[in-house]
Amino acid sequence: MRSRGFTLLEVLVGVVIAALALGALSAAGLTGLGITRTTERYQQATALARSHLAMAVHADPLLAGDWQGADRGYSWHVHVAPLDSTTIRPIDTLTQRGSSVFPIALYAVSVRITWPGSAGYREVRLETERIGQAAR
Repeated sequence: MRSRGFTLLEVLVGVVIAALALGALSAAGLTGLGITRTTERYQQATALARSHLAMAVHADPLLAGDWQGADRGYSWHVHVAPLDSTTIRPIDTLTQRGSSVFPIALYAVSVRITWPGSAGYREVRLETERIGQAAR
């Protein structure tokens, strides 16, 4: 006699295989969502760092010092430090009596953005150098 259909054991094995496959797919989907969220936070932190860097390097005059604060769940720190200084004498004033000299300095500008992540704190750091008027 031939039986038609599946036995109970075959159905149970099929359900277990389907459950394992669904579990693996949902774990992969959750991992993808977590990576997307982390990437979005890095993009927001980079945009914030660029904004603070632009404000720091376009300050007139460029001032050495440290500034920090918090913005939309991110902590930021701006550090401006002189690296080297010299004086320049403009060409058009060389022939005048009492020619002028201008002190200038090379500044290191660093912006650090931190925020809490799933595995501790995450960080974005942008650095540049800028020429500005030296402190007299």
